[in-house]
Amino acid sequence: MKTKVDNNIESCCCNVIHGEIVSEVKEKLPEEEVLYDLAELFKVFGDSTRIKILCALFESEMCVCDLSALLNVSQSAISHQLRVLKSARLVKFRRAGKVIYYSLDDEHIKHIFDEGLKHITE
Repeated sequence: MKTKVDNNIESCCCNVIHGEIVSEVKEKLPEEEVLYDLAELFKVFGDSTRIKILCALFESEMCVCDLSALLNVSQSAISHQLRVLKSARLVKFRRAGKVIYYSLDDEHIKHIFDEGLKHITE
């Protein structure tokens, strides 16, 4: 039996635990370390500057100077955010002389982003 509580959130009003369901779901949950890593990945998407950088990189490979000019953000701030994105394996880079160009690490990033965008626009 469910009952309404504050903020229109429904909650059980009994203490019956459905052991079979709990056991089945527990077996299917990823390992704790994997869940932690997933949470860390989603944290990276929690900054609007990083989101803007990813959007730009969906369109084209770019250097720090170009990203800075496009987003009207300092080069040091762009570099910092690119380090975060690189450590999360969301972007990669290549060097051409003195210029370093950044791009998306792989197509998975575009898929994750597109799914999030679909969710908030539906």
